[in-house]
Amino acid sequence: MTGWDRAEDMGSVRWAFRFGSWTPSRSDWLFATRSVQREEKDRIGQFMFAKDAKSAMAGRLLLRRFVCERMGIPWSEIRLERSPRGKPYLPSTLKVSSDSDQTWSFNISHQGDYAVLAAEQGMQVGVDVMKITMPGSSSVPEFFRIMTRQFTANEWRVIQSAGSERRQLAAFYRHWESLLDADHHVAVALGPADKPGSSPLPSARPPPASFTLLSFSDLIASASPLTEEDPADWENFKLKAEAPQRQRETHTST
Repeated sequence: MTGWDRAEDMGSVRWAFRFGSWTPSRSDWLFATRSVQREEKDRIGQFMFAKDAKSAMAGRLLLRRFVCERMGIPWSEIRLERSPRGKPYLPSTLKVSSDSDQTWSFNISHQGDYAVLAAEQGMQVGVDVMKITMPGSSSVPEFFRIMTRQFTANEWRVIQSAGSERRQLAAFYRHWESLLDADHHVAVALGPADKPGSSPLPSARPPPASFTLLSFSDLIASASPLTEEDPADWENFKLKAEAPQRQRETHTST
């Protein structure tokens, strides 16, 4: 069973794009670079590896598609800014409430092969996508020790009785998140609306929400170019290696 579902509640959005299997054509990549703000295009162009550039591009297109289609702001008028911590946000002058007087909260995450977006009306939202990987610098038991506070004693007993260390890790992620595919899990956390005195996002997560898997055509369905086409953007992209050698070897062996 996977986390994909085409049905969505009007006040709740769950989207995902698998950039890891996206092999953009010249026209697709050039259109994508024209559809994001110039400073974002320049930042994406600075990534050393193609997978990182695709990840960042997917995140920006997910955000712009959401703001355009759900918040009702024309693509050409969207101006995303970054907080000191690098989190994208809309300036207050652009914030629009649609369908009700409740404003939207949105968050994005990318890891492994996926970029995901979660949005909610009238509530704060956080999202994390994670790929099941063996801990690089510590043993699985040490990783679990660090994460002890994340689960109850009974949940830990279930996790640690799963069998091999990889199965224990899979059980760990499954307790925390809903399944996107065999190797990726996603978690969504909800909290009170962002008002003075409101509490932060709770550690307890809501029931797993279904995510809609988008194609590249879906990502750009509402897009309109913001800049002129620059062939150098494609020349720069096609010269990049897909990922560091170690990541490519790991991917090949799994």
